[in-house]
This record gives sequence, structure tokens and C-alpha cells, in this order.
Amino acid sequence: MKLYILTLLALTGGIFLAIQAGFNSQLGNILKQPVLAVISSSISSVVFGIIFLFFFEKVSVQSLVTTQVPWYLWFIGGLFSVIGIYIYFYTIPKIGISKMIALGLCGQLIFSLIAGKYGWLNLPVEPITTKRLLGTVAMLIGIILINTK
Repeated sequence: MKLYILTLLALTGGIFLAIQAGFNSQLGNILKQPVLAVISSSISSVVFGIIFLFFFEKVSVQSLVTTQVPWYLWFIGGLFSVIGIYIYFYTIPKIGISKMIALGLCGQLIFSLIAGKYGWLNLPVEPITTKRLLGTVAMLIGIILINTK
């Protein structure tokens, strides 16, 4: 797939996650229970994920090789997802969506640079270059500006 299409998809994914966070923080705020919003989000994600699997993927459920997957990989992503989503739903009504998304992106950016440098989580190693550091500093300055009055 061409790089510009992948870039557009990545930007769209970010937009969708921001929209999802906005809607679900409203739900958590109305319910006064961000955990219920996380549960609702997770259940609906399962339902829509199954629909996507059957309509858009060319993989049958029987062809999945479950014995080759370490047991913890079936659960650990969900744990981090629940914690991360809960934090979003809890903080958005208190500090606003732009601040939360900007700070969340800051955390993702810093972690991804470190994880990429060392190949954590069995991901490809990506060296930290001067260009990447300058880009990170520029983004961090932007995040600081977004979060100041």
C-alpha cells in the first residue's frame, strides 16, 4: 500500500479515536461511572470487531492458530486498553478533549520513541535520529502551547 494512503489511514484512525473518546467520556460522565463507559465501549468493540471479521477479513475463525499465541497476548492488550480508555473517559470532562488528546499523544510519542529505539514489545528497532528528535521537540512544543492559555 502506498505511503500516502497509509498516512491518511493513520490520521483517520486518530480522528476516530478522538471521536470515540469524546462520545464515551460523555457516557461515563452521564453515568458518573467511567468504568461502565469502558465496559460499554469494550462490548461494542467486540460486536463490531466480529462483524468486521466476518465481512471484511478473508480469514475463517477455524484457520486461526490459537496454540501458537502465548496465553498472555490474548489478555494484556485488553488490560492496557481498559486502563488507558478509563483514564481518557475520566479526564476529558475535567480538562477537555483537546488537552487530554494532546497529553495522550505526548505520552504515546515519548513511549513510542523509547520502545522503537530498544525494540520493546517485539517491534522493529527504529533508531532515534536528529530528524526524529527535532520532530519530537516540535510536537512537544505544540502540546505545551495547546495546554497553555
